[in-house]
Amino acid sequence: MIEVFKTNVSNPQQADELIGLLRNFLPGGIINFDLEDCDKILRIDYSCIDHKLIIRKLELMGFECSVLQ
Repeated sequence: MIEVFKTNVSNPQQADELIGLLRNFLPGGIINFDLEDCDKILRIDYSCIDHKLIIRKLELMGFECSVLQ
């Protein structure tokens, strides 16, 4: 399952830190950011994704995050 989130992550260092954090909760998941996209896309490919958990984790780190429809 692939889910796409809109974020306000603005630089590669932030993205790398968040990817490391998310890998703790989604071991083996494929996680990446597209910071060139206007929505600063976070893509997660994982068997079962808890949207609320992802959003909560990013918000706790001071970032905005929402499911991209």
